[in-house]
Amino acid sequence: MAQARPEETGPASVSPPSLWRDRDYMYWWSGNGLSTLGTSVSTLAFPLLVLHLTGSAAQAGVITVLHMVGKLATLAVGGALADRVSRRAILCLAPLVQAVSMGVVALLVYRGAPSITSIGAMALVSGLAAGLRVAVSMPVLRRIVPKEQIATATAQGMGRDMVAQLVGAPLGGLLYAMGRWIPFLFDAVSFLFVTLGSLLIRRPLGPDRHPGDGPRSSLAKDVGDGLRMIRRSDYLVFTLIWGAVLNAVAEGFILLFVVLIQHRGGGPTAVGLATSLAVTGGVIGAVLGPLLMGKLGARRVLIISAWVFMASFAVVVSVSQPWQIGLVVMVAMISMVPMNVVTESYEVRLVPDQYQGRVAATSRFFVQGVQWIGPLGAGILADAAGVERAILVLAAAMALLAVTLHAARRYLRVLDIPLADVEELLPPGVPPPGEESGPTAPPENDIPTPPTGTKTLGEAQQR
Repeated sequence: MAQARPEETGPASVSPPSLWRDRDYMYWWSGNGLSTLGTSVSTLAFPLLVLHLTGSAAQAGVITVLHMVGKLATLAVGGALADRVSRRAILCLAPLVQAVSMGVVALLVYRGAPSITSIGAMALVSGLAAGLRVAVSMPVLRRIVPKEQIATATAQGMGRDMVAQLVGAPLGGLLYAMGRWIPFLFDAVSFLFVTLGSLLIRRPLGPDRHPGDGPRSSLAKDVGDGLRMIRRSDYLVFTLIWGAVLNAVAEGFILLFVVLIQHRGGGPTAVGLATSLAVTGGVIGAVLGPLLMGKLGARRVLIISAWVFMASFAVVVSVSQPWQIGLVVMVAMISMVPMNVVTESYEVRLVPDQYQGRVAATSRFFVQGVQWIGPLGAGILADAAGVERAILVLAAAMALLAVTLHAARRYLRVLDIPLADVEELLPPGVPPPGEESGPTAPPENDIPTPPTGTKTLGEAQQR
C-alpha cells in the first residue's frame, strides 16, 4: 500500500488548498496542456500534408490508424511497467521519443517531399511512446492530487484538453499555411514541456518498493494481476464494459452530427462553428462535473447525464439550421464530460497505488480498442438508412445504456459513498480485515470494510 502523502493527513474538517496553488500540480497540468495543444495542431496538419503529397484520403487515414495501433500496442505493457519501474522516468523519456519523432517529420517536410512510409513510421513510433505515457498518467496524478480533489483534477484535465483542441485546430491551420513543417516542429517542442514539468515535480511518483517485498514477478503476471484487480470489483467490471459501449456510441454521434450539418446544407464554416460549440460544451461540463457530484451525488450525476445525452440525439434530428445543431451538440457534450468525471474519479480512488498503472491502462486499452466500431457502424447505417435514422438508432442504444444504470444498482453502489470516503480495494489474494489468520477467501464485497463512521456499501443501496 502506498504511503500517505502529507495532504491526506490532518483534520478532516480542513479543506485542502486550491489545486491552482499547488506547484507540483501546476507543473503537471501545464506541461500536459501544452503537449495536448501541440498534438491538436499536428492532428490537423497530418491529413493536410498527406492529402497534399498523395491526394488520397485513405492514406491520410492510414497515418491516423498507425498512431492508434502503436498506442494500443504499448498500453497494457505500459500499465505493468508503471507499477514496477520509475514512473518519473517513463514520464520523462516517453515524451522525448514523441518529440524526436515529430522533429523528424518536421525535418523531412522542411527538406522536401517526404515518403508516406517515413511519415507513417514516425506516427507509429509516436503512438508507441504515447501508449507508455498514457499508461503512467493516472498513477502519477493520484500521487500528486489529494484524494478528496481527484474529481476536480480529472475535470480540470478534461476541460484543459477541450480548450487545447478548440485552440489547436485553427492554430494548426495557421501554422500549416506559414509552412508545412511548422506544425510538426511546434508539436515536437510541446512534448518537451511534459518532460520538464515531470522533472520539476517534487513529490515521489512511485512505485514504492520496500526491502521485504521479495523478488519481482514477471511482466506477464503483472498484466494478469491488473485484470484480476478489475475482476475483483463489480464496479470496475461494469464501468469497463459500459464505458466502452458509451464511447463507441459517442464516437458514432460525433461523425453523424458532421454528416447531418452537411446534409442540411452547411459547409465547412458551419461544421467548424458547430465543432467549436461542442468543445465549449465539453469545457462547461468539466466545470460542472465536480460541482454536481458534490450537490447531487455521483450516481444521480451519472444517470441524469446519460439521459440528457440520449435526449440530445433525439432532438438534433428535429432542428434544421446548422447553428441549432451546434447548440444541441453543445448540450450533449455538457452532459458527456460529467459521466467521464464520475467513472474515472471513482476508479482512481478504488484502485491501490501499486495497481494503478495496470488497471488504468487495461481500461483504456479496452475502451479505445472498441470505440472505432462506433463511427464505422454509424457510417454504414447512415449510408443504408439515412443520417436521421442512423442518429435515432444511436439514441436507442444510448437509451439502453441509461436504463442499464437504473438496473445496475448492485454494481454502482460505491457511487453512493462520497469520493473522499471511498476505501481502496484489497489486492488479489489478500483476505478481508479480521480474517488474516484464517484461510484465504475472497471478500464478500468489492470494497473493504470502511472505518467507523463511514457509510458501508451494504448500507448504500440508494443515492
